[in-house]
Amino acid sequence: MSRKYGQRGYQDDEPKEARGGPKAPRERREGPRGRGLGAPTGEVFRCRDCGTEHDAGSVTLESQCRQCGVALHSCVQCRHFDTSARFECRQPRKERVASKTKANDCEFFVPKIAQELGQRNRGTASSARDAFDALFD
Repeated sequence: MSRKYGQRGYQDDEPKEARGGPKAPRERREGPRGRGLGAPTGEVFRCRDCGTEHDAGSVTLESQCRQCGVALHSCVQCRHFDTSARFECRQPRKERVASKTKANDCEFFVPKIAQELGQRNRGTASSARDAFDALFD
């Protein structure tokens, strides 16, 4: 019998189970899955504009980034800053702060801390082989 489409499975008389049969379930691997799960991490506070790392505990009202000169005690550097929230802050505010990039004395300010991968072995690899081996530590 000639058919218009010759690929397997099109108008076959035999059922699908007879062709391939049921497959065994996949093995589940134990341990962390995904990019970076289980890898060493570190907490850092970075400037929003240039990415320079700063000490989060030493941020005062007069603090500025040593690289680009932006105010570090401002709304855009805060953990509670959210453009979709009322007054662009997740905390209950009575009034809006006019400039989010300029220094202000907000009582809710908390530096925005980020988790970064690979802080433990940063810059210690002396060769390409050492860097490759550090991926599996």
